[in-house]
Parts: sequence; structure tokens; C-alpha cells
Amino acid sequence: MTAETSRTGAGKSLATRAAAAMLLFSTASCGLFGEQGPVRVAAIGPLNPAANPINGELSAPNVALLDATSQGLVAYDGDGQIEPGLAERWTVTKDGRSYIFRIREARWTDGKKVLAKDVAGILRSYVGPNSRHPLKDDFPEIEAIRAMTESVVEIRLLVPQPELLELLAQPSMAIVRKGGGWGPMRAHKIGRAMLLSPAPDPLAEDPEVAEAAARNPAAAIELIGTDAPRALARFKNGYADGVLGGRFSTLPYYVASNIGRARLVVDPAPGLFGLAFVQAEGFLATDNNRDALVRLIRRQRVIGAFGLSEWNTQVTLRPVHHLRDDNGPPLLPGWAEYDDASRIAQAKRVVDAWRRAGRDIAPLKIAVPDLPGGRILFAYIAADFAQVGIECVRVSMKEKADLKLIDEVAPHDDPIWALRRLSCRPDTLCNREAQNLIDQATLNTDPTQRAEQMAQAEKILERYAPFIPLATPLRWSVTSQRLTGLRANAHSQHPLNRLVAPPK
Repeated sequence: MTAETSRTGAGKSLATRAAAAMLLFSTASCGLFGEQGPVRVAAIGPLNPAANPINGELSAPNVALLDATSQGLVAYDGDGQIEPGLAERWTVTKDGRSYIFRIREARWTDGKKVLAKDVAGILRSYVGPNSRHPLKDDFPEIEAIRAMTESVVEIRLLVPQPELLELLAQPSMAIVRKGGGWGPMRAHKIGRAMLLSPAPDPLAEDPEVAEAAARNPAAAIELIGTDAPRALARFKNGYADGVLGGRFSTLPYYVASNIGRARLVVDPAPGLFGLAFVQAEGFLATDNNRDALVRLIRRQRVIGAFGLSEWNTQVTLRPVHHLRDDNGPPLLPGWAEYDDASRIAQAKRVVDAWRRAGRDIAPLKIAVPDLPGGRILFAYIAADFAQVGIECVRVSMKEKADLKLIDEVAPHDDPIWALRRLSCRPDTLCNREAQNLIDQATLNTDPTQRAEQMAQAEKILERYAPFIPLATPLRWSVTSQRLTGLRANAHSQHPLNRLVAPPK
């Protein structure tokens, strides 16, 4: 057995031990809730019924709740495809700059009719200057959002943006008003959970019949937010039909749960998973030094420690978009053709040259989630950096750091997203030359020129080395046989109202 194989095996053991020590599974497996009762879902994270996307990132339970009770103009179905949401239909003008949505007949939780002016105002607030909406920076090309009539909303763009519907379908684009939504489901708090039932049809001839149909227990969903060990325990012991919101950081809990592999759903979602350089000081001040750290990582070894064959390594700044990529494949870095030993030797020469010049290298602070997966990831990264004598310190995601984990699924299929995400954000370095090209490409309507500007920006960023790509984002769920609609998809979308597929 080689030293590397031995260390990987130790990592797997570490993953299992770290998770097992925190799992409190009971031995019962009662199957307490029959097929006729509410669908019970445990989502990993805190559940806040009043959560609003204008205030920033949402937990997995809050995403699920908003998507069920306050869908956006459009939504994702169980296969990750666009379907009508609050808008029953829409049209796009020939120039691709105007999206016109006709709002369906709907009512807020207080009974008032949903009007186009309300919807337009909510969308404007999401992209406004004071918003902390997680997708705010992905909407730079909007010229106006306005109500054309009582039931028609127009979104006017400065330049065509074919991916607009994908952005609008994101759960964080939910049309939520004063803590309440329009549907398609209504939520009521029951203890620590939320009970969701279909919203009554406002066009029903008999409102009482519509209300009765909405209260059918078989059509209800019970949603609870909790930590990963308890979510998996609920599933294993028959208190949940499915678990949503799994990430790399919580995967060791699944491994320790001994839940059957057939129950695991892994989404093939493109995006970014790696370490962004937050500061360019000391040893990290030069492109050459940062590039040396990029080369040092033995990615297959790191990802292999988690023992999931579906999780793939990634070496490019731009993910491989298998859905749409008009600009060809992402730029493969020059070091990708070398084996691990060669790349380590290359990095060591850079580090040794720095030290020979009489300059020290302070311990690097690396921010990762304080969960078993985060600790395992840090241990392997720190071991790779230690090969050239660089020490590392693990800090929380909220602490000041030199490198910080980015773990994000691409919100749409435009390949420029990744370049924008890695350039001149509060948690990234900023190369102004690359950023100018990205800005130009964002507003360019000529496909050839846009592709050239993107390619130039990608080459600059590859040399600049603002990011250490490691793998694709990992998103996983657990499902029982009852959840016939919970299927892997490239957008990692699993709406609650589509978890049970309608009979064919």
C-alpha cells in the first residue's frame, strides 16, 4: 500500500468516526406514517417562517418553504425544467430585451388579490441598492421592472439575457410579501415544523369545496428544519420520507447513518467548489505564489477521502456546463498536464525561492464550515500545503481568512457566471483588467465578440490565480420510495410540491 493510499484510507475512517460520534440514531424503524398521511420532509438547517431573500442567503429549509409558499414568476419542476409559477404564461420580444408575464389569479395569505404592481415592487426591491439578495449581482442588465396592467408585469433588459427565466425560477426569487406568499401552498406552524397544504383555487365555483380539497391530509407536506444527524435519524426511524439540503460538509453523517445507497440522490450540478484567495498580502501577494498553491492540491486524493464516486474533481475556473456553453470548453490550466509529483516539485521551487530571499510565510488561515466535511477537507488541504512547509490554521466561515471556501451551484447556464463570481467580489481578489473584459462581455450582444472577451478574461484570471478549484459542488438528498418525484437534476432543485409525482 502506498503512503498516499494509506492516508486516504485514514481520511475515510476519520470521516466515519467524526460523523458517528455525533449521530444519535435510535434502533427503531417504525414506518409510523402511512402512505395516506402528509409527506414528511426533513431539511438540513434552521427553519425561519419569516425568512426573506432580500436579507441574504437562505438555509435549505427556508428555500424549500419559500419555493412552496411564494413561488416566483416561474419555477423549477422536479426535473429541473422551467414551469409556470405566479405567471401563468409569458412572452419574450424579438429583440430578447423584454419579458412580459401575465399573472395568474392568486391571493396573498391575507386574502387580498395579487396585483402586478405588488409583484413589480417586490422584484425591484430584490435588485435595489440596499438589497442583500443572493442573486442581486446576477441582475446587472435590468432597465426597468414595471406593471403594465393589473395582471401584467414587464422586465425590460439593457441587453438580451437568455438565462433570465433560470434566474427567476430560483427559489430565492420567490414573490413574498410581508412574510406571506401567494402559493401554491399555504403554511401553518405545528410545533417546530410547518404544515403545508395546497392553496385554495381562487377561481373555484364553490369556495367551500376548494377549501376542503386543500385540507386533504394526503396532499399536505410537513417540513422541519434540523441538523444533519437528526434529519437522517428521522428518515431512518420512519419520521421522514426524505431529507433535503445535503452538502459535502454533512456527507460524513450520511456515511455513518448506514442508510442504503439506493436512497441517496446526488445532483450533477455545475458550479464552483474551491478556495478563493481573500487577501493578497505577504506570500499571497504575487500571482506566481498563489499559482504554486493551486498546483499543490492533490484533488483526487482530497475528494476520494469522502468515498462518493459521483463527486468529481474540477481544475478549471469555469465549470463544465453540460447544459449550455456557447463559448466552448473552459480553459484547462497549463499545470493540468503534469502529475502530482511534478506539480508539487514546481510549487516547492517557488516556495523555496521565496524563503531564500529571506522572507517568511505566515500560517494561512483557511475558512471552511465547522462540520465534519469541512474539517476533513481542511485536513487534506493542510497536508498538501505542509509538503512545502506551509502551515495552515482552520477558521470559521465568518472569521477573517486568507482563503475561504466557495461552494455554489451555478444559478443559470451562462458560462460567464463563474468569471463574474470570482472577480472583484467582497470575498475575492480583484484584477481590474479581467473585470473590465467581463463587464464588456456581459453587455455585448455580438456572440463572437462576447466569446473573445470571455476567453481573454479567463486567460487573465487563470494567470492571476484568484481561486483554487477543487471539485464540482456536491448536493445530495435522501428519498424513500414514496417520493417518486425526487430525482437528480442539474439545477439541484427539488420543490416540495413536486416530490410526489402525479400518477401516469
